[in-house]
Amino acid sequence: MTQALFYVLPPSQMRDAAELLACRLAAFHYRRGAWVYIHCNDESQSFAIDEQLWQFDPNDFVPHNLKGEGPLGGAPVEIGHDRLGPSKNRGILINLAEKVPPFAVHFGHFIDFVAGDEATKALARLRFRELRGLGIEPSTQDLATQPLNLV
Repeated sequence: MTQALFYVLPPSQMRDAAELLACRLAAFHYRRGAWVYIHCNDESQSFAIDEQLWQFDPNDFVPHNLKGEGPLGGAPVEIGHDRLGPSKNRGILINLAEKVPPFAVHFGHFIDFVAGDEATKALARLRFRELRGLGIEPSTQDLATQPLNLV
């Protein structure tokens, strides 16, 4: 059964803060041995996430690749944006897309974000309800009151 968690970003943070947090969460889970798929809205966002991961300190390097690139077995963190999902099974899905991808139920963990303006929040509410419709009961963590410790 998939476990879903929505991180609620403080009101002052916009959608790009969700992208940075997605990269930090991918690094955190990678260091704990998990294989992660970051699902983006489009190719442009996929490239932006790829670039953010390259900007990490060399001591904190996260092996990653865009879907369709990289080593034959894939890197521990894969970034993509199509409806087909990752090239191999992974335990954690970090969703940056506006919709729940059709393959979300095949992951053990689904991570999403609530950030930005009212329109962005409304899309997050739709994803929350869609997960419920799939039989997944999402939980939330408000980062304004419960900060993350990704050490």
